[in-house]
Amino acid sequence: MNRDRLMQDLKPTVWIGKQGCSETMIDEIKTQLKKKKLVKVKWLHNTDIDPEAIAHRAGADLVEVRGRTMVLALPGKIRIIR
Repeated sequence: MNRDRLMQDLKPTVWIGKQGCSETMIDEIKTQLKKKKLVKVKWLHNTDIDPEAIAHRAGADLVEVRGRTMVLALPGKIRIIR
């Protein structure tokens, strides 16, 4: 799967605000991953986010990070090109 195309075509469905990534947000990411297999997450400029930590907490593979946007996938469902 082409990462550039993936980042462009996928619409963000999870937005992390100034309060950061709560357990409720992680639960939402997990729910969306089960339904869609792939989730695009965006966050605010002033929010300190560790994409790898969020992927780990959600039990997901971190497919791509660009700026303040990341794509997460169900483990083993997407071929990750790094």
